[in-house]
Amino acid sequence: MTDHTQPQQPYYPPRPPYEPTQPITTEPGTTVWPSGSGGGFTPPPAEPAYAAAGPVPTGPVSRRRAKRGVGLMAAVAIAAAAIGGGTATLVQQLTSDAPATAASSSVVSGTNVSASSAGTVAGVAAAVSPSIVEISASSTSGQSTGSGVIITGDGEIVTNNHVISGASEITVQTSDGKTYRADVVGKDPDKDLALIKLRNASGLKAATLGDSSKVRVGDEVVAIGSPEGLTGTVTSGIVSALDRDVTVAKDTEGSDSGQGQGQGQQWDPRQGWPFEFGGQQFNGDTGSSKTTYKALQTDASLNPGNSGGALINMNGEIIGINSAMYSPSSSSGSTAGSVGLGFAIPVNTLKADLDALRSGGRS
Repeated sequence: MTDHTQPQQPYYPPRPPYEPTQPITTEPGTTVWPSGSGGGFTPPPAEPAYAAAGPVPTGPVSRRRAKRGVGLMAAVAIAAAAIGGGTATLVQQLTSDAPATAASSSVVSGTNVSASSAGTVAGVAAAVSPSIVEISASSTSGQSTGSGVIITGDGEIVTNNHVISGASEITVQTSDGKTYRADVVGKDPDKDLALIKLRNASGLKAATLGDSSKVRVGDEVVAIGSPEGLTGTVTSGIVSALDRDVTVAKDTEGSDSGQGQGQGQQWDPRQGWPFEFGGQQFNGDTGSSKTTYKALQTDASLNPGNSGGALINMNGEIIGINSAMYSPSSSSGSTAGSVGLGFAIPVNTLKADLDALRSGGRS
């Protein structure tokens, strides 16, 4: 009897009593999963990653728990995403808002000196004071002090005619303390205006001439001059009235005192320049030679020495040349100070007369 040899069948190890939940790794990089029924290998259903942490009981209960775990993980994932998104949004807002806040704070208007002081007395004083000078006029009868306004960088200066009338020598001091000799270019006694020119001057700061036709009663103004020789004194107030008919002495040349009042009396410069208004005389007799002009009235304090200085609006523009003020005298003959009645020649009168003054005016 011939032996019949059966072909050797491949050996399969017995199945474990439960299906493993861990993959079987055969070699590096190759992972297989055992099938639930004979033949072939099929990948397990998608389970949460935490199943790999240890064995999970089989049966319906474990499945339900697994499903709840999947839902829990999904909720956690969604919450994490929401929190993460919110955090990202918050971070984005913080990082995007920070530069905006910094930019807005750095663009606040009025942080520089000129902007913060615009429209203030301090700002006007700082801007215009370099254009205002003190004028000392010497004559045979003494010396008087007045003020002037620089209108060109090479030293043209506008002042009142009565400040330099009869002077044999004129000395000018600028706001930085420099002293110059000056010559009369032209004068107009009818308007109480004069133009002088500094010798060997350059680089001076010229004032800006405004428009007196736009001035209104109640407008704030600043006056700068050298009252009583106090160079660069600043006062402020408002425009009290327009078009006041003010009468002043036309000239002092030929009078007995050189700066007299028309009656052979010595004019005391501390008492201010005599003028008339409304048929009344103030600060002395104006004499027989006089002229009348339309003036701006202001309550900004003007005192002897302010004559020829500037009346300025809050934009730093010259709107008038200070020319007269009322200052009541005490029994000793000295002044009691300003009482808020000052007058200025409108700057438009000056601008209309400037060419004539430059050509010599009326001497």
